[in-house]
Amino acid sequence: MDGDWDELARIPFPPPGVHRLPTPVTTMTFDTAQELLWAGNEYGRVTSFHGSKLQRYTSFKAHTAADGPDAPVRQILVNDKGVIVLGRKDLHMALRRGPPIWHIRHGDMKDLQCMSFTSKGAAEIIAAGQQNTMLVVDLNKGEVVKQVPTEHHYSIMRRARYICAATATGTVNLLDPVTFAVVKTWNAHSALINNMDAQHDFIVTCGYSLRQGQAYVLDPFLNVFDIKKMSSMPPIPFPAGAAFVRMHPRMLTTSIVVSQSGQMHVVDLMNPNTSNVRQANVMTYLNMFEIAPSGEAIALTDPECFIHLWGSQSKVHFVDLPGHIDVAPEEEPHPPMDWSLDTPLSSIGMPYYREVLASAWPENVCDVGAPPVKFDPQFLASLTPTDSYLYGRNSRGLRRNQVEYTRDLEKNANAGLKAPKFLSEKARESSQSATGTSDDKADDPNNPLNDASLDSKKAEVPVMYQHVEIKYSKFGVDDFDFGYFNKTRYSGLEIHISNSYANSLLQLLHFTPLVRNLALQHTATACVGELCLLCELGFLFDMLQKAEGSICQATNLLKTLSYHPEAARRHLLEEDAQASALNVMLQHLASFLLDKIVQDYKAMSPTPTAMEQILRTRTTSSIRCINCHSEYTKEGSAAVNSLVYPSIVCPPLLLLSPQTESHHSKQRGPGRNAKMQRITFSQVLKRSVEGETGSKGWCQQCKRFQAITIRKAVHSIPAVLVLNTAITTQEHRMLWATPGWLPEEIGIIVEQGQFFCYEGEDLKIHLQRGIHNITVYSLVGMAINIESGHPQKPHLVSMVNVAHAENEAPGGSKWHLFNDFLVRSVTTEEALTFNPAWKLPSVVSYQVKEANNKIDTQWRNNLDTSLLYQDVNLTLEPGAKTYKVLSPETEPPGPDTIVALDTEFVAVRQPEIEMNSDGERETIRPIVYALARVSVVRGQGEDENVPFIDDYIAIREPIVDYLTSYSGITQADLDPRTAKHSILPLKRVYKKLWILLNLGVKFLGHGLKQDFRVINIHVPKAQVIDTIDLFYLKTRLRKLSLAFLAWKVLKEDIQMETHDSIEDSRTALKLYRKYLEYSDAGILNKMMQEIYVEGQKVNFKPPRKDNQGVQRTDTPPLPEGGSGGDPPTTPSRHTGSAALVSGFGGGASWTPGKGSPLR
Repeated sequence: MDGDWDELARIPFPPPGVHRLPTPVTTMTFDTAQELLWAGNEYGRVTSFHGSKLQRYTSFKAHTAADGPDAPVRQILVNDKGVIVLGRKDLHMALRRGPPIWHIRHGDMKDLQCMSFTSKGAAEIIAAGQQNTMLVVDLNKGEVVKQVPTEHHYSIMRRARYICAATATGTVNLLDPVTFAVVKTWNAHSALINNMDAQHDFIVTCGYSLRQGQAYVLDPFLNVFDIKKMSSMPPIPFPAGAAFVRMHPRMLTTSIVVSQSGQMHVVDLMNPNTSNVRQANVMTYLNMFEIAPSGEAIALTDPECFIHLWGSQSKVHFVDLPGHIDVAPEEEPHPPMDWSLDTPLSSIGMPYYREVLASAWPENVCDVGAPPVKFDPQFLASLTPTDSYLYGRNSRGLRRNQVEYTRDLEKNANAGLKAPKFLSEKARESSQSATGTSDDKADDPNNPLNDASLDSKKAEVPVMYQHVEIKYSKFGVDDFDFGYFNKTRYSGLEIHISNSYANSLLQLLHFTPLVRNLALQHTATACVGELCLLCELGFLFDMLQKAEGSICQATNLLKTLSYHPEAARRHLLEEDAQASALNVMLQHLASFLLDKIVQDYKAMSPTPTAMEQILRTRTTSSIRCINCHSEYTKEGSAAVNSLVYPSIVCPPLLLLSPQTESHHSKQRGPGRNAKMQRITFSQVLKRSVEGETGSKGWCQQCKRFQAITIRKAVHSIPAVLVLNTAITTQEHRMLWATPGWLPEEIGIIVEQGQFFCYEGEDLKIHLQRGIHNITVYSLVGMAINIESGHPQKPHLVSMVNVAHAENEAPGGSKWHLFNDFLVRSVTTEEALTFNPAWKLPSVVSYQVKEANNKIDTQWRNNLDTSLLYQDVNLTLEPGAKTYKVLSPETEPPGPDTIVALDTEFVAVRQPEIEMNSDGERETIRPIVYALARVSVVRGQGEDENVPFIDDYIAIREPIVDYLTSYSGITQADLDPRTAKHSILPLKRVYKKLWILLNLGVKFLGHGLKQDFRVINIHVPKAQVIDTIDLFYLKTRLRKLSLAFLAWKVLKEDIQMETHDSIEDSRTALKLYRKYLEYSDAGILNKMMQEIYVEGQKVNFKPPRKDNQGVQRTDTPPLPEGGSGGDPPTTPSRHTGSAALVSGFGGGASWTPGKGSPLR
């Protein structure tokens, strides 16, 4: 509060009627986005005031007479969409201009007092009061989405790290912003809390105590609580009686305390002995106090219905970057005109319309000259002929009776990339055709996939850069033909997983050998940290290498990212309402991810600085105050450097060698006709790494925020240089669009704290001279933002030079486009050409050239296998265990080892299914399964058929269905309080399987493809023995269930009431032994024919011994309501019947049931 602060305005709150008196203010708050002050009165009216003069802007009734005569405004919150107004029994949201957005009344809204934003930012609030239920409201939908019972009655709520809530009994509770559970409780005041505020790490309160005579008296002190340390601090004395308090929005440890008489103290919580005292001119007393988000204005109210605004006349503003205020335009008066019987009607003005009116008929009503519709021959072949027409299913994507517009047929022919046929359709057509070949149009020269004329200079986005989508059949995501989009040996990533916007960055890191090597080396250690992102990167990199072009998914890594608390705080999750644009989110993710993997590597490595040397730029920042000229230095490091562009109108800096730069600056004169040089990438990089920047910061000498300058001295540059492009203006876009602006190689010199960068001919000259120690970097690739325009949303792709990640240098660049699961090779010119309209890089990565093609494969030799021999169920008796761990001396797994694997799942998200115009089910969003149990059985040795892994997995997501009849999993199995076994983190269980995979073990099972998908692991075909393929005849087009094969081949009945993964693993192992027996005897084909003949007789269902069919359900049935919000259910353990739902689709972790024909 500066010395020139004074009262700037004093206005009465507008009366409720023309001849009514002004009314007291019941609540007020400053807008966080515009220069507005919002206030409400006891009649439910909300009024906003603009600027330092408090001019009335809008006024509307939030609570009407229907809410009762006593309908005061209890609290006001603002977000980017509008104003949220809390009443006693209702909640209202309106635009800042006044029109309502929604109004909520609920049966549990009895006496609301306060509200606060939740962990979802400004998209959700929780409301509470003198009632036993708190209500969570989705502001986007205008609905009560959750009711939270509570034993506390709250009167004030403030949002900080936690939701800070004051009760009616004088205590302060900290509520978890996600679960709303009470985390901590403090007794603040003996009677009640009058005012409270919370910001960052502190809570401040002022309130009343009961004195003799049962009178409420204001406490002469301010209570302070430290949220970070979860402790109370010494109270700060305030003899005048602390009535109101607010934390300063700019100064983290400064609060402003106000008494009822208008005495204001500005107090530093860390140094309470110093304070700044002011006095507000009020005739009676104050009853409310608020401070603006900028800290440059405060508002006070008194019982005489006046609002006082305090501030500095020259500096007053409510927010730093205020938004535009919508003001109704003034209507121009119509010119006067004489009206008589002779006045022509054409002189009467008509309004202007932006759209063509329905009455505006064309001159020729009939549309002549449009070319005829071109039908696909395959579509015509599918139609059924009659005497005069053809009829069939509408599969062309048009509505019933819709006429196709053909005037721009050639232009729109390749406007989008159509999805290929499902694999099941191709298999069916292949079996029906005489030649036995499927109709795959990937090799058709007219297919857009084979369009070699990609040109980033085109005005429209080429097909290969457009957003790709996965289509779902009744067989799920596995029926989608990913191979249609990728003919290379480099794997793409699926996109139907939350936060898959990170795919482009993950591909970029995968093809960076230094990062890949260290990630795999770390993953091979004994690390089992649940939130270790470096391990998850290692798992993903190993999967992408083994897949060799097959589709992969980053499910486990993205789940771990979503669990990380810091990721939510940085708004890195797609579901976050405060999330930025995707390209900005990716830049923040790059900084977070690289910082995190540096920390993860330190935890397990004997050389903890190795990852830091590869990723971090070490600098010393010299920080100088503009006001007092004091200067101090600060050591720092950064994993990502953001580019800082020079002004386009200024001549760029000349980058010379350390010895010649000063000499040249003397020779160069600022001549008026001096030729301005072209701005190069190396100049921008130098400016970004060591250039001088200006900002506002805290000055220790001035004891306040001042303008400061920062200049960096560079000590070392990492081996992997990751850059955020930070493109914000049109000039930046045009700079990147300059042909050849981004070099494939740069040279960097760091000497005596200075940074020099060269490219092109300058780089060649310095390499030839060999005077300085210059390090050459190669461009690995870029994550690129594609702005396709309406109706498609922006999305991210990666452009990578895969030549640097080959085991041997191929002798030239090999640029590839990774558009999620669409992968194709492109030319160097295409890769390095950017378009300011739709193609611009977001993240750029360089690597030291010496590290190219140095792929470490020795990590497999150093694989830590101790996890396989650890037993976590030490408390169980030996007879109660379902497994026996491996012996490291007698049972070391290796390439000759065969193990039987089976898994069980639970549903964590129900599918979303729609009925199309033909009355058929269509999967919009697939069902999602989570891994719940993994069983691995020995396939040989003395303990053959004995499990050595039988783990249950802790699942963090809400479980919507335990699928007990199909998985054998009950709620008690996954509840740590009732489970009879240990429940392990997914990371620990996954790593056991990953270790077995890299030891060369062969996995045996039935329908393993789906198990591997849910586990999120890729096992090479050479290490898979799948009995679903061993007992399969391609001519029959039907795969046999495990239960049927057990009945027919083994003469055993399994899965009678439920599934058990150990039983299924042992059954698959027995089937494999039978397969070998049939093969050795030369009767395999004969037995397979008998199996299918017998299966047709019983409909491939194993009958009971009493010849009564066993009613088995092949796959988990789907709820009729799609993905409704039903509570988790556990089917009972009995033999029931359920029909196979035809619309059931796969998901991120989809698998058919154990009895399904797909298994």
